[in-house]
Amino acid sequence: MIRLVEKNKEYILDIISQGYEGEGIAKINDTFPIFIEGALKGEKVNVRIVKSKKNFAYAKLIDVIEPSKERCEAKCNINKRCGGCKLQHSTYKEQLTFKFERVKDCITKIGKLDNSIVKFPLGMEEPWRYRNKVQLPIGMVNGELKIGFFAPRSHEIIDMETCLIQDEIADKVVELTRQWIKKNNIKPYNIDGKYDETGILRHIMIRRGFTTNEVMVVLVTNGDKLPNKDEFVQLIVDNIPGIKSIVQNVNSKATNVILGQECITLWGEPTISDYIGDFKFNISPLSFFQVNPTQTEVLYGKALEYAQLTGDETVFDAYCGTGTITLFLSQKAKKVYGVEIIPQAIENANINAKENNVDNVEFFVGESEVVIPDLINKGVKADIVVVDPPRKGCDIKLLNAITNINAERIVYVSCDPSTLARDLAILEENGYKTLEVQPVDMFPQTAHIETIVLLSHKNPQTSPPSL
Repeated sequence: MIRLVEKNKEYILDIISQGYEGEGIAKINDTFPIFIEGALKGEKVNVRIVKSKKNFAYAKLIDVIEPSKERCEAKCNINKRCGGCKLQHSTYKEQLTFKFERVKDCITKIGKLDNSIVKFPLGMEEPWRYRNKVQLPIGMVNGELKIGFFAPRSHEIIDMETCLIQDEIADKVVELTRQWIKKNNIKPYNIDGKYDETGILRHIMIRRGFTTNEVMVVLVTNGDKLPNKDEFVQLIVDNIPGIKSIVQNVNSKATNVILGQECITLWGEPTISDYIGDFKFNISPLSFFQVNPTQTEVLYGKALEYAQLTGDETVFDAYCGTGTITLFLSQKAKKVYGVEIIPQAIENANINAKENNVDNVEFFVGESEVVIPDLINKGVKADIVVVDPPRKGCDIKLLNAITNINAERIVYVSCDPSTLARDLAILEENGYKTLEVQPVDMFPQTAHIETIVLLSHKNPQTSPPSL
């Protein structure tokens, strides 16, 4: 078989576009794509082929011969090895443009919709230090302690002193933890990329409330044993401003899942708190809470705008999680029903509602595609449906159930433009019209994008909202 490119050979290529992960794409004979991480649209580059398949190839960027005017110097010195921030070498303006084009591409190619309904992404004024949570593996590599992120598609830990998208307090906690481990010779669970059952430390997690400034530190251990824990507690208490909670999380399973179900409070409280808008949320080690609270407020504000609530509406919130969007909607709705398959999330949702004195919400544990039809059969009719599914998108049964409701409007929140576009195509076939698609940049420096969409029933009982 004749290949258009050969492995380990170098080529000079023109980058004509970018893939969904932000990688540059060149084409040979206009048909054979070559994917190059770190290359930007419009650049001429020198690359080395690292993998050649029948219909495509991967290449390593050797040199940028003609750089894009949007190329910039990455601020992070481990950027290329870590792989977490794949767009750091691009200006923030260009990052937003890339995400805009990505959403439009999915909407047109997969959803078969006109891309004019897609608005430019809502970005951040300061696209750094925005994350309120970090989870870092702890391990030994060639006899050296490493605390950092896994390299892409591997269990190799890239040692990290600072992460520019995490809150600065996390850097300080990691530094102190590193000192404590070395001083007391505490053995990690990860040794040279493999699990060691005699190891103790698996991960460290740091959470901080951006409004309250409360800090939580969690050590994930392989069993109950944690030597010199009192020394660790004192080190953190003496040096970390705002510390409120120090927790040991026990995970004895040989799994890639980070947290176990058992939490032991070593010092302070078992939770910290933070706000989204006017709503207060208690956050445990196991709680889901949006990692970018600044943009979460933007996203939820847009959800409230799209819902067009007057105070008389009943709302279904499918995939409600811990009830964050539910509470936001409750401000202007008559009643909101939240549905979530994870029981612990619903427990948290009920606590959050009580904590905020919200009495016009009701939560149910179960699959939305089962619970919502059951509610309909019991005479509950929703005027508005909000869905915020996982990356795989909505279950087809739920989309059909929504259709049977004949709700006036649907607000769809998505973390994956591809599955979003697929589901919009189904809803269009089922009698809804997609009015507006608004990307919100929750994850600057990365290729990820959140998107919120307003759909209106094509044959509404009342007039559709005007935007």
